[in-house]
Amino acid sequence: MEKYNIPQDTEIVSEPKLLWGGRWTDEKLDAFEKYVRAYLTIMNKYRHKYNWKLLYFDGFAGSGTRNDDIGEDATLYKLFEDETITEEQLDVYKGAAERVVSLDIEGFDKYYFVDLDKESNNKLKERLSPYDPDGVRFEFRNKDANDITQMMGQHMAKEWRKWKGLVLLDPFGMSINWSTIESLKNASIDLWILVPTGVIINRLLERDGSLKHIDKLKSFFGMTKDEISDFFYKKRTENTLFGEVELIEKVKNPIQKIAELYVERLKKEFKYVTESPLVLTNNRGVPIFHFVFASNNQTAVNIAQQIIKKKS
Repeated sequence: MEKYNIPQDTEIVSEPKLLWGGRWTDEKLDAFEKYVRAYLTIMNKYRHKYNWKLLYFDGFAGSGTRNDDIGEDATLYKLFEDETITEEQLDVYKGAAERVVSLDIEGFDKYYFVDLDKESNNKLKERLSPYDPDGVRFEFRNKDANDITQMMGQHMAKEWRKWKGLVLLDPFGMSINWSTIESLKNASIDLWILVPTGVIINRLLERDGSLKHIDKLKSFFGMTKDEISDFFYKKRTENTLFGEVELIEKVKNPIQKIAELYVERLKKEFKYVTESPLVLTNNRGVPIFHFVFASNNQTAVNIAQQIIKKKS
């Protein structure tokens, strides 16, 4: 059985079954399924009147591996060394695809399932084949999620009168670059993105402010080193026997601060963003992920926020 490592940290309890196949995963998928159903219910009232085409796009649809979602980045590879999760647990973690295609409601005109790992994508294709017997609605792509998401964003921006889309970006790590988010700015889409606030990003923000993994943080947030440092660290001076010493302190509640920063960054690209994302926690109540929604449609974000409120 193939296994994948996940990191340990004093703020995150070592419990791979809960992290990757338990309660928080169900909460994420349940919230997303509720939104998909609400989205289709509304869009089905107008799609034929206005001749809209509906697209579902999942940028990390397969069972996933460390290689495809984390890439060859030694920084994140090192973080994922101390724990193990099984392929079966990852299948649950990546379980949105089958939920979406099996809804008992008129669905999307096209479904795009992207996964860099060809084997994972082939397994997903086989599992979903009964839902597309003619083989015309489902598309499976073995490409880097950033590249194909940007291509999709450009297409949706040009064809905004005809194509409307729902996008899920649910990576294993910090695979989505900010340039990819920027490419979706003018696309007629609703976006759900899973942000690894506690399980990964907080661990890259060292307490001493050394920011050893700054390149990964810069690409993820689309910010400079100084901007990141100023947001997450405070400087102060302290008198000692040897004179004044400058100390660097990490902000309090850093996981919440990470979520707040990502929401603020999304607001630069989308008109409406959930002010209070869905917080996904381990069994000690420590946040490990934030599930964030963004759209250029106010009704859409109102629905998403209602779903989040009920789940919370």
